[in-house]
Amino acid sequence: MAQLNIVLVEPEIPQNTGNVARTCACTGAKLHLVEPMGFKVDDKKLKRAGLDYWHLLDITYHASLEEFFKNTQGGTYFYYSTKANHDYTQVEYPDNCYLVFGKETAGLPEWLLHENPDTTVRIPMISDARSLNLSNSVAVGVFETLRQWGFPALQNKGHLREFDWE
Repeated sequence: MAQLNIVLVEPEIPQNTGNVARTCACTGAKLHLVEPMGFKVDDKKLKRAGLDYWHLLDITYHASLEEFFKNTQGGTYFYYSTKANHDYTQVEYPDNCYLVFGKETAGLPEWLLHENPDTTVRIPMISDARSLNLSNSVAVGVFETLRQWGFPALQNKGHLREFDWE
């Protein structure tokens, strides 16, 4: 089965991380949290945002960005940033890739973006907007990747409670 990895570098807002955790749980993506974080993992706002999906979540904690890269050597990384020149739909996401997102107030370190121009991508938006919400940006990246992969192992057909689809 294809594996997607979502990486939050130094997240600051527990509700955003909770929403990202729920997206990961619902799609089978693995979540990587890179410290330091602006909250404790037992924060009730974090838990509330993730609701009752925590048992579905595969989560790994990394003490630093350096430790993350050491632990995931050989991975293919895509860095989401408003400073990028490439659209997030202009790249092909391979199996076991890592979508990397920075903290809410500052994004990813500029040295990282500078060293990886071909795999730094942006979500287009109007010029007067600073950025999308972190959890919304993650959802955009997750579903573009899964769309490219044909939504593997995801339920693609719903059902009505009182009626059958024809």
